Order: sequence, then structure tokens, then C-alpha cells
Amino acid sequence: MSRTRTERLVNLVICLLSTRRFLTAAQIAATVPGYEHDPDDARDHEAFQRKFERDKAELRELGVPLETGTASVFDAEPGYRIAPREYALPDIPLEPDEAAAVGIAARLWQHAGLAAAASSGLAKLRAAGVDVDPQATLGLEPMVTVDPAFAPLTAAARDRREVGFDYRVPDRDAPTRRRLQPWGVVCWRGRWYVVGHDLDREATRCFRLSRVVGPVRVTGDPGAYEPPAGVDLISHVARWSGPVERTGRAVVLAAPGRAAGLRRWAVEVSAGPDGDRLVLPYADLDWLAGHLVGYGPDVRVLDPPELREAIIQRLKEIAVRHDDLATAGGHR
Repeated sequence: MSRTRTERLVNLVICLLSTRRFLTAAQIAATVPGYEHDPDDARDHEAFQRKFERDKAELRELGVPLETGTASVFDAEPGYRIAPREYALPDIPLEPDEAAAVGIAARLWQHAGLAAAASSGLAKLRAAGVDVDPQATLGLEPMVTVDPAFAPLTAAARDRREVGFDYRVPDRDAPTRRRLQPWGVVCWRGRWYVVGHDLDREATRCFRLSRVVGPVRVTGDPGAYEPPAGVDLISHVARWSGPVERTGRAVVLAAPGRAAGLRRWAVEVSAGPDGDRLVLPYADLDWLAGHLVGYGPDVRVLDPPELREAIIQRLKEIAVRHDDLATAGGHR
């Protein structure tokens, strides 16, 4: 997901969480940064509607309980809101090691620009006259990990610098070298992609960040190129990736009252003495492992065994990175 779209989605969630009434699409467009357009211009308004529909679908796919309704019987146009009671998390007591893991997650939020987006978004919403409840956004759940290629590729796209990296596809044993002018990094169906101009193939290409092998090397000067005007990165990824078939089934044990996002995603939920048994459909085991790690001790994998091993490996990597950061901080 590009930084601009990420900030827009964060501001949209903040807006809909912070208001007690349903907001129409027109009110949201006038309030949330990123939706600015001329409603009297048919093409401009149609572009806004497409953008808004994509964002609503993205939020619902992420498990955000987006409600549709009207403030009164006199309202002809439906509005939208997020009920805090449906989205908020219960109090979470943390042990020292768990608090350290949350600290790592917080650094990801700060790195991705979400903290700045949230604070600036609240200020803009208040300035626009929206009744903001700052406590309503405390249920936002950060993820713990992100692909290592995320930071260098987002920086290269921002600075318009060419990059090179090794890339592995499933049907080949060895990775191949790619040279790219990155236009932006986007999230599509829970996976991160970079979209840009492939210099060797002289064509637009997108690459899944989890398949980038080794470091990303910046090879070009800043401002070396310009992406096409009005390019829709999500559409490029959607056409390239095709439909996702979630044929896999994972069984996890969730602590009582925890893992609200997983409960909305589960196709089966059954209560037990040690917690609730959730059956989760998935298409990519590695992505699911990274997602479940974010829930920490609230979720335990029962099946399949390879998913449990993938999570253990990710936790080991997080522990190593945390030790490295602590060591580096001690030498400052």
C-alpha cells in the first residue's frame, strides 16, 4: 500500500471511529484528506467514488466492522461509521518480554508514517468540525513484522531512485536479478507489492516483497524518473495477481475475548475449556504466519504443523532483531 493511500485509510478509520453519527460519502470527502475532488465535475466525482469503494472494500477485508445506516428517517443518503464497541480491544496486560515485542511493532508504525498520519488526521478532522473522540482509536492493531524490502523500496519510490534486487518466483530454483524504477509500494489482499518500470523488460511490472531475496540496492540518482501521471498501483497488482483461492485451512486456539480480527475472519468457531477453536481459510502459509505472530500469546496454532514451525522461525528472527537493537542502543 502506498504511503498516500495508507494515510488516507488511517484518516478514514479515525474519522469513522471518532464520530457518533453516520457520515455520508460527501461529508467524508469534505473531511478526510485524500478524497478532495470537485463534486460538480462528473469525471472527478466518479474517480472519487471508485477510490472510496476500493477503500471500503479494503477495510472490510482487513476485518474493520464498517457500518452503513442513516442518522434519521429524514436522511435520503446512507452514511458510514465504525462502532468502537465492535472494534475496540479489551485491556491487555503485558509481561516485560511482551511489552518489548509491542515496542518493535510501534517502531513499524512510526517508520511507515502511520503515527504522523494519525495525529495530522485528527487535527484536520477537528478543524473540519467533526466531533472527535481521541479514545475511540485505541483499538487500532499494529502488525509486528513487515518484509525487509519494505523500507528501502518505499524510500526509493519516494526519492525516485532506481533499484536492483534478486527475486525468486515459485517455479524457479534460483532467484533472478531485477532492475526497477519503483513507483510505489502497495498492500493487496494482505501482501506487499512494489510496482514500477522494469528496466530490463521495458514494461510495467509488480513484485511481491516477500519474494525479494537479500538486500535491495539503490543504483540511481534521486529524481531520475517520473511515474506515469494518475497511475493506479492497486489496479496493476490486481490484474497481475489474479483471484486468491484460500484453499488451506488452519486451526488455532484463541484466548477467550481475544483476537477479534481472527474471529471475524474464521469460517468456524467452537468454544472449549482452554479457549475458542477457530478455523481460518488461507492461501499463503508464510503470510498467515506473519499475521498470526501479531497476536502474540493470545493465539496458539494447532494445525498444520508447518504453520507452527513458520511462526516459531519468525519469533526467533524477531528476538534476534530485538537483541541487535538493544545492543546497538547500548553502544550509543
